[in-house]
Amino acid sequence: MKDYFNTILTGEQLQSMSVLGLAHIGDAVYELLIRTWLCTQGRTTSKGLHYETVSYVRAPAQAKALARIMDKLTEEELAVFKRGRNAKVNSVPKNADISEYHSATGLETLFGYLYLKGERDRIDELFALIVEDNYAS
Repeated sequence: MKDYFNTILTGEQLQSMSVLGLAHIGDAVYELLIRTWLCTQGRTTSKGLHYETVSYVRAPAQAKALARIMDKLTEEELAVFKRGRNAKVNSVPKNADISEYHSATGLETLFGYLYLKGERDRIDELFALIVEDNYAS
């Protein structure tokens, strides 16, 4: 049976995947990290967890998260982020401006890329920088 949870793609496969496909995966990875972090911080009510999760995964919060790690990205990671940031999107949520939404898409693309590349330690390292000092959205 194929292990979809631990799928690792080659560089060629990652380059051929659409940016929005990488962002789609990265969105889920980032939300799972946020949910895990919130639960390990002692947040326990389902309603509270949902609202707090949403506050961290909205585009404006993701744009702030990106600012916390931008100067820590490698050249490769920066190129992946820019690829995601520059993706053509058809709509922008009303709670975000276009630059925040593009930054959030770039962040999601980066996390999707790292996840599919098998770079779990790097994801943990970047995520720790995002949430250190109880990052607030």
